[in-house]
Amino acid sequence: MSAHTPTTTPGNLADHEALAARRLDAATWAYFNGGAADETTLRANVQAWQQLKLASRVLRPLAGGHTRVRLLGRTLTHPLLVAPMAHQRLAHPDGERATALAAAALGAGLVLSTQASTPLEDVARLVLSDADRGPLWFQLYLQPDRGFTRDLVQRAEAAGYEALVLTVDAPVSGVRDRERRAGFALPPGVSAVNLQGLHTPPAAVLQPGQSALFDNLLTRAPTWADIAWLRSVTRLPVLLKGITHPADARLAMEHGAAGVIVSNHGGRTLDTLPPTAELLPAVVQAVDGALPVLVDGGIRRGTDVLKAMALGASAVLVGRPVLHGLANGGAEGVAHVLRLLRDELEIAMALCGCRQLSDAASVLHQPTRT
Repeated sequence: MSAHTPTTTPGNLADHEALAARRLDAATWAYFNGGAADETTLRANVQAWQQLKLASRVLRPLAGGHTRVRLLGRTLTHPLLVAPMAHQRLAHPDGERATALAAAALGAGLVLSTQASTPLEDVARLVLSDADRGPLWFQLYLQPDRGFTRDLVQRAEAAGYEALVLTVDAPVSGVRDRERRAGFALPPGVSAVNLQGLHTPPAAVLQPGQSALFDNLLTRAPTWADIAWLRSVTRLPVLLKGITHPADARLAMEHGAAGVIVSNHGGRTLDTLPPTAELLPAVVQAVDGALPVLVDGGIRRGTDVLKAMALGASAVLVGRPVLHGLANGGAEGVAHVLRLLRDELEIAMALCGCRQLSDAASVLHQPTRT
């Protein structure tokens, strides 16, 4: 639970977090807000953005400024997208429907999770007719049953999704101590409905000394070769989410990725990974403008968004704060979270003398070296 004192009228994302902590039961809170192991990366994600400093410039012409960005051939009103998050009906009965409506109303992009608790077709139907919405993307985990994966991709295409976001950094789940201690389990009526009909292969018969992980589960884990397979069964652009190493960013380019997302899975997989604010610059340098580079992890203020753009991000994805807003007020709560971030971004730009985000590189404070 946040140490921030909750109020009845949230004025920032920390207020939303504190209110949501009071609304959600302890097990659900542990699932949504917990991280892996000692949660070092979880904490560092937020702290790293806070520790970056901004440079303020004054008396610059700011009239006509804007937050527009270009991403995969589209002009977006602002660089905010909702990150893929599972089982949103745990936070509110309207779940992903509420999140989608709020994102569309605020012009934010939406990445729907494979593990959504709402059918992907229902979400698409709600927002596709909104001319002012942001991008609608579908997040994908490659399943051991490639036929099922192909069918799922074709469902997303038919429903109108505009890109696939393949999560590549979680061949296994992280060691989520907080979640286990809380005894989290999905309640009746909440499930990964888009995975219905998926058959899990029988476990391998292990010989003495073999590993249940390396000699069973990971024998079916995706590899770079599967990127070519996925691209062969879809006409949609494929972005890779979970890129943290510049060498992997270069491999993503070689394998035809349409973009990469710098992400440590919100601190939920491998603990003690560096925060994404520290990882982003090397990935941006590795792709050298050939691909859009997005980033998530720890974005809590509009100043964080501006710092990400200054480090070379094309856009940012926001995760847990959206769930907090959803828990507090359904679609209105999510819309409020996104509105707060956009307002704070515009204010930060103005106070830095930054008229548009293409000029953001100059807003980071560079300490004078002696």
